[in-house]
Amino acid sequence: MLPLTEIRKSPQLLLLAMAFVMPLVFSVWMALLNNFVVEKANFTGAEIGMLQSLREVPGFLAFTAVFVLLVVKEQTFALVSLLVMSIGVAVTGFLPFEIGLYCTTVLMSVGFHYFETINQSLTLQWLEKDKAAHFMGQQLAVKSFASLFAYGSIWVLMEWIGIDYTAMYMLAGGFGIILIVMMWSFFERFEQPSIQHKHMLMRKRYWLYYALTFFGGARRQIFMVFASFMMVEKFGYSVGEVSLLFIINYVFNLLFAAKIGRWISRVGERRALSVEYIGLILVFVSYAMVTDPIIAAALYVIDHLFFAMAIAMKTYFQKIADPKDIASTAGVAFTINHIAAVVIPAALGIVWLTSPGLVFYIGAGFAVCSLLLAYNIPDTPAEGVEVRFNFKGWANKVAPRSS
Repeated sequence: MLPLTEIRKSPQLLLLAMAFVMPLVFSVWMALLNNFVVEKANFTGAEIGMLQSLREVPGFLAFTAVFVLLVVKEQTFALVSLLVMSIGVAVTGFLPFEIGLYCTTVLMSVGFHYFETINQSLTLQWLEKDKAAHFMGQQLAVKSFASLFAYGSIWVLMEWIGIDYTAMYMLAGGFGIILIVMMWSFFERFEQPSIQHKHMLMRKRYWLYYALTFFGGARRQIFMVFASFMMVEKFGYSVGEVSLLFIINYVFNLLFAAKIGRWISRVGERRALSVEYIGLILVFVSYAMVTDPIIAAALYVIDHLFFAMAIAMKTYFQKIADPKDIASTAGVAFTINHIAAVVIPAALGIVWLTSPGLVFYIGAGFAVCSLLLAYNIPDTPAEGVEVRFNFKGWANKVAPRSS
């Protein structure tokens, strides 16, 4: 057990503490959302669609985080972002009407997306490259524990004790605010290893990371939107059964995420991502053909587990990046990811109306593209050795340090 003085000086423990608070608060918001907007605000599909679109807009604006860093430091920005998210969740229950819910959703989402951007930047800056993958696995495990705690709290407080939506949102957001204030006052202000660029940038030599990020976002949307929808529409899973699948997913992450991170450190990014993408190809093709609800549930759990391997994408970038580029590139990557988040559900939703199976074959196609891209990751990525082959097909022995 570390003494308090050592805990205060540990940036890794601050990262883990923030990794606990974010899903604890956000999971309550997400778990209650659909029931709350229908029962209290009489939402139809049109209003919930607008709300979800508004929720994704701040993801497009993640690149603007670098401009905020002109006036505040990253550690402060991360905690303030968490605070904004928690306030958004805390006041949600007090505004159970259309405009009110749009406003609280945007407020919550601004904090959420800025935090995710800065948290990734701090993680890649504060950790040594040979320890980053294992630590990111530990972060996933902590996030899973927090989500399980949130779901359990909802069940106990709302089903057994009988508190209402307003109280539950207030408790979740208020608890988050208290924990953030404690982190603010307890942990030291940590110095950054490198002074970050305070302007938006995109470098040619990061093109492979950008491409992997885009296709990763596209595949994730198919999982989050259409795999879940299939469980309900095709197989008739109830709310409780879908929630049970989420709980199983979180338990698996809690048990195996850190081990997956350690495995990535051992085998390298190219092999780890190749295993993920080959697995996802098989999963998506199986989604298109599955007729048994139990097999579909197993595929759903396996699909979620593969996403833990996306840690390798972040550690690949950490190894090739100029340390001064990390904050700016984290914002750009989050924006690229959200291009898919907005375009894919709308476009494939039309395809779903005529051929649900085709949606998953398209997802397999995205995974094939990712697999081909992953083949271009070097055995030992580093600055100047970002890819195995350049655009002309020659081995990339030496690459320029900047764009």
